[in-house]
Amino acid sequence: FFTYYLLLNLQVMKNIILFLFTVTFLYSCSPQDTPNPFNPLGTFTDSRDGNVYTTVTIGTQVWMKENLAYLPSVVSMGTVSYTIPYYYVYGFANSTNVAAAKAKANYTIYGVLYNWPAALTACPDGWHLPSDEEWTQLIDYLGGEDIAGGKMKEMGTSHWYYPNNGANNQSGFSGLPGGRREGIGYFGDIGYNGYWWSSTVDSREYAWGLTLYKSVSYVDIFISDKINGFSVRCVRD
Repeated sequence: FFTYYLLLNLQVMKNIILFLFTVTFLYSCSPQDTPNPFNPLGTFTDSRDGNVYTTVTIGTQVWMKENLAYLPSVVSMGTVSYTIPYYYVYGFANSTNVAAAKAKANYTIYGVLYNWPAALTACPDGWHLPSDEEWTQLIDYLGGEDIAGGKMKEMGTSHWYYPNNGANNQSGFSGLPGGRREGIGYFGDIGYNGYWWSSTVDSREYAWGLTLYKSVSYVDIFISDKINGFSVRCVRD
Protein backbone atom coordinates (compact mmCIF):
# COMPACT_ATOMS: atom_id res chain seq x y z
CA PHE A 1 0.00 0.00 0.00
CA PHE A 2 2.82 2.39 0.85
CA THR A 3 4.51 1.73 -2.50
CA TYR A 4 1.25 2.31 -4.36
CA TYR A 5 0.67 5.55 -2.44
CA LEU A 6 4.18 6.75 -3.25
CA LEU A 7 3.85 5.97 -6.95
CA LEU A 8 0.48 7.73 -7.08
CA ASN A 9 1.94 10.89 -5.56
CA LEU A 10 4.89 10.81 -7.94
CA GLN A 11 2.49 10.61 -10.87
CA VAL A 12 0.49 13.56 -9.52
CA MET A 13 3.67 15.59 -9.13
CA LYS A 14 4.73 14.75 -12.69
CA ASN A 15 1.33 15.88 -13.98
CA ILE A 16 1.60 19.17 -12.06
CA ILE A 17 5.11 19.82 -13.39
CA LEU A 18 4.00 19.03 -16.94
CA PHE A 19 1.03 21.37 -16.58
CA LEU A 20 3.17 24.21 -15.27
CA PHE A 21 5.70 23.70 -18.06
CA THR A 22 2.95 23.78 -20.69
CA VAL A 23 1.41 26.99 -19.31
CA THR A 24 4.81 28.67 -19.15
CA PHE A 25 5.64 27.64 -22.71
CA LEU A 26 2.33 28.82 -24.11
CA TYR A 27 2.57 32.15 -22.28
CA SER A 28 6.10 32.74 -23.52
CA CYS A 29 4.91 32.20 -27.10
CA SER A 30 1.80 34.37 -26.82
CA PRO A 31 1.57 37.38 -29.20
CA GLN A 32 1.83 40.00 -26.46
CA ASP A 33 5.20 38.60 -25.42
CA THR A 34 6.70 38.05 -28.85
CA PRO A 35 10.31 39.26 -28.54
CA ASN A 36 10.99 42.58 -30.26
CA PRO A 37 13.59 41.93 -32.99
CA PHE A 38 15.15 45.32 -32.27
CA ASN A 39 17.33 46.35 -29.35
CA PRO A 40 15.97 47.69 -26.06
CA LEU A 41 14.83 51.27 -25.71
CA GLY A 42 16.86 53.95 -23.96
CA THR A 43 16.42 57.61 -23.03
CA PHE A 44 18.24 60.85 -23.75
CA THR A 45 17.79 64.22 -22.02
CA ASP A 46 18.45 67.34 -24.08
CA SER A 47 20.42 69.65 -21.78
CA ARG A 48 19.29 72.72 -23.74
CA ASP A 49 15.66 72.52 -22.63
CA GLY A 50 15.26 69.41 -20.45
CA ASN A 51 13.18 67.50 -23.00
CA VAL A 52 13.52 63.74 -22.55
CA TYR A 53 13.45 61.48 -25.61
CA THR A 54 13.07 57.74 -25.87
CA THR A 55 15.69 56.20 -28.16
CA VAL A 56 15.48 53.02 -30.20
CA THR A 57 18.19 50.97 -31.87
CA ILE A 58 17.30 49.79 -35.36
CA GLY A 59 20.01 47.74 -36.99
CA THR A 60 23.25 49.59 -36.25
CA GLN A 61 21.57 53.00 -35.93
CA VAL A 62 20.23 54.67 -32.78
CA TRP A 63 17.27 56.98 -33.41
CA MET A 64 15.16 59.28 -31.29
CA LYS A 65 11.75 57.68 -31.00
CA GLU A 66 9.97 61.06 -30.95
CA ASN A 67 10.08 64.10 -33.18
CA LEU A 68 12.49 66.76 -32.01
CA ALA A 69 10.86 69.47 -29.87
CA TYR A 70 13.74 71.95 -29.57
CA LEU A 71 12.17 75.41 -29.89
CA PRO A 72 14.55 78.33 -29.25
CA SER A 73 12.18 80.73 -31.05
CA VAL A 74 8.98 80.58 -33.05
CA VAL A 75 7.70 82.57 -36.04
CA SER A 76 4.39 83.00 -37.81
CA MET A 77 3.54 80.59 -40.57
CA GLY A 78 4.13 83.22 -43.26
CA THR A 79 7.76 83.88 -42.32
CA VAL A 80 10.14 82.15 -44.73
CA SER A 81 13.84 82.02 -45.60
CA TYR A 82 16.26 79.81 -47.52
CA THR A 83 19.14 80.73 -45.22
CA ILE A 84 17.81 81.91 -41.82
CA PRO A 85 16.73 79.16 -39.36
CA TYR A 86 13.00 79.35 -38.59
CA TYR A 87 10.92 77.24 -36.21
CA TYR A 88 7.18 76.60 -36.37
CA VAL A 89 4.50 74.81 -34.35
CA TYR A 90 1.64 73.37 -36.39
CA GLY A 91 -1.40 75.64 -36.18
CA PHE A 92 0.44 78.35 -34.25
CA ALA A 93 0.04 81.01 -36.88
CA ASN A 94 0.65 84.61 -35.85
CA SER A 95 2.76 84.90 -32.72
CA THR A 96 6.37 84.73 -31.61
CA ASN A 97 5.56 83.69 -28.03
CA VAL A 98 7.58 80.52 -27.35
CA ALA A 99 5.78 79.69 -24.09
CA ALA A 100 2.40 79.93 -25.80
CA ALA A 101 3.61 77.74 -28.66
CA LYS A 102 4.90 75.10 -26.24
CA ALA A 103 1.50 75.04 -24.51
CA LYS A 104 -0.17 73.78 -27.69
CA ALA A 105 -1.13 70.12 -27.98
CA ASN A 106 0.48 69.91 -31.42
CA TYR A 107 3.84 70.84 -29.90
CA THR A 108 3.49 68.20 -27.18
CA ILE A 109 2.48 65.45 -29.62
CA TYR A 110 4.29 66.27 -32.85
CA GLY A 111 7.18 68.50 -31.83
CA VAL A 112 8.49 71.36 -33.95
CA LEU A 113 8.43 71.98 -37.70
CA TYR A 114 11.77 73.31 -38.99
CA ASN A 115 12.79 74.92 -42.23
CA TRP A 116 15.88 73.25 -43.64
CA PRO A 117 18.44 75.74 -42.25
CA ALA A 118 16.97 75.26 -38.78
CA ALA A 119 16.85 71.47 -39.16
CA LEU A 120 20.55 71.30 -40.00
CA THR A 121 21.61 72.50 -36.55
CA ALA A 122 18.60 71.53 -34.42
CA CYS A 123 19.84 68.20 -33.04
CA PRO A 124 21.72 68.25 -29.71
CA ASP A 125 25.39 67.38 -29.23
CA GLY A 126 26.06 63.72 -29.96
CA TRP A 127 23.19 63.59 -32.48
CA HIS A 128 22.66 64.89 -36.00
CA LEU A 129 20.13 65.32 -38.76
CA PRO A 130 20.26 62.09 -40.82
CA SER A 131 21.57 62.23 -44.34
CA ASP A 132 19.65 60.76 -47.26
CA GLU A 133 22.10 57.85 -47.09
CA GLU A 134 21.23 57.21 -43.43
CA TRP A 135 17.50 57.29 -44.16
CA THR A 136 18.12 54.84 -46.99
CA GLN A 137 20.09 52.58 -44.64
CA LEU A 138 17.10 52.49 -42.28
CA ILE A 139 14.66 51.79 -45.10
CA ASP A 140 16.79 49.01 -46.56
CA TYR A 141 17.15 47.39 -43.14
CA LEU A 142 13.35 47.37 -42.84
CA GLY A 143 12.87 45.64 -46.18
CA GLY A 144 12.78 48.43 -48.74
CA GLU A 145 10.56 51.36 -49.69
CA ASP A 146 7.44 49.29 -50.38
CA ILE A 147 7.05 48.00 -46.81
CA ALA A 148 9.35 50.04 -44.58
CA GLY A 149 6.75 52.77 -44.04
CA GLY A 150 4.39 50.40 -42.26
CA LYS A 151 7.18 49.27 -39.97
CA MET A 152 7.97 52.91 -39.16
CA LYS A 153 4.44 54.20 -38.48
CA GLU A 154 2.75 54.31 -35.09
CA MET A 155 -0.11 51.80 -35.03
CA GLY A 156 -3.80 52.69 -34.81
CA THR A 157 -5.71 55.89 -35.45
CA SER A 158 -5.06 57.90 -32.30
CA HIS A 159 -2.94 60.26 -34.39
CA TRP A 160 -3.05 58.86 -37.92
CA TYR A 161 -6.33 59.22 -39.76
CA TYR A 162 -8.11 56.04 -40.85
CA PRO A 163 -7.10 53.63 -42.29
CA ASN A 164 -3.36 53.95 -41.50
CA ASN A 165 -2.72 51.05 -43.86
CA GLY A 166 0.12 48.65 -43.14
CA ALA A 167 1.12 50.23 -39.83
CA ASN A 168 2.68 47.79 -37.36
CA ASN A 169 5.55 49.90 -35.97
CA GLN A 170 7.72 46.81 -35.95
CA SER A 171 10.84 48.97 -35.91
CA GLY A 172 9.80 51.00 -32.87
CA PHE A 173 10.38 54.22 -34.86
CA SER A 174 6.80 55.34 -34.04
CA GLY A 175 6.42 57.79 -36.93
CA LEU A 176 3.63 60.35 -36.47
CA PRO A 177 1.65 62.37 -39.05
CA GLY A 178 2.87 65.79 -37.95
CA GLY A 179 2.05 67.49 -41.24
CA ARG A 180 4.06 70.37 -42.66
CA ARG A 181 4.33 74.12 -43.01
CA GLU A 182 4.03 74.71 -46.73
CA GLY A 183 6.31 77.24 -48.37
CA ILE A 184 3.53 79.56 -49.50
CA GLY A 185 2.47 80.04 -45.89
CA TYR A 186 -0.01 77.48 -44.54
CA PHE A 187 -0.06 74.38 -42.39
CA GLY A 188 -1.35 71.13 -43.87
CA ASP A 189 -1.56 67.34 -43.80
CA ILE A 190 -1.57 66.75 -40.03
CA GLY A 191 -3.08 63.31 -39.43
CA TYR A 192 -2.49 62.39 -43.08
CA ASN A 193 1.27 62.46 -43.62
CA GLY A 194 4.54 62.82 -41.72
CA TYR A 195 7.49 64.69 -43.25
CA TRP A 196 11.12 64.63 -42.09
CA TRP A 197 14.20 66.46 -43.34
CA SER A 198 17.53 64.96 -44.31
CA SER A 199 20.82 66.85 -44.32
CA THR A 200 21.42 66.08 -48.01
CA VAL A 201 21.27 69.04 -50.39
CA ASP A 202 19.90 68.76 -53.91
CA SER A 203 20.45 72.35 -55.02
CA ARG A 204 20.51 75.92 -53.67
CA GLU A 205 16.77 75.84 -53.00
CA TYR A 206 16.04 72.14 -52.46
CA ALA A 207 16.99 69.34 -50.08
CA TRP A 208 16.00 65.72 -49.61
CA GLY A 209 13.40 64.47 -47.15
CA LEU A 210 11.19 61.51 -46.29
CA THR A 211 7.41 61.05 -46.13
CA LEU A 212 5.11 58.48 -44.49
CA TYR A 213 1.45 58.26 -45.58
CA LYS A 214 -1.77 57.17 -43.87
CA SER A 215 -3.00 55.24 -46.89
CA VAL A 216 -0.01 53.02 -47.70
CA SER A 217 2.95 51.25 -46.12
CA TYR A 218 5.21 52.81 -48.75
CA VAL A 219 7.90 55.31 -47.69
CA ASP A 220 8.80 58.13 -50.04
CA ILE A 221 12.20 59.82 -50.33
CA PHE A 222 11.68 63.13 -52.10
CA ILE A 223 13.11 66.58 -52.88
CA SER A 224 11.53 69.60 -51.22
CA ASP A 225 11.88 73.37 -51.06
CA LYS A 226 14.12 74.36 -48.14
CA ILE A 227 11.62 76.97 -46.90
CA ASN A 228 9.09 74.26 -46.02
CA GLY A 229 8.65 73.26 -42.39
CA PHE A 230 9.10 69.55 -41.64
CA SER A 231 9.70 67.44 -38.55
CA VAL A 232 13.17 66.34 -37.45
CA ARG A 233 14.30 62.94 -36.17
CA CYS A 234 17.84 62.86 -34.83
CA VAL A 235 20.18 59.90 -35.23
CA ARG A 236 23.11 59.35 -32.89
CA ASP A 237 26.62 60.20 -34.07
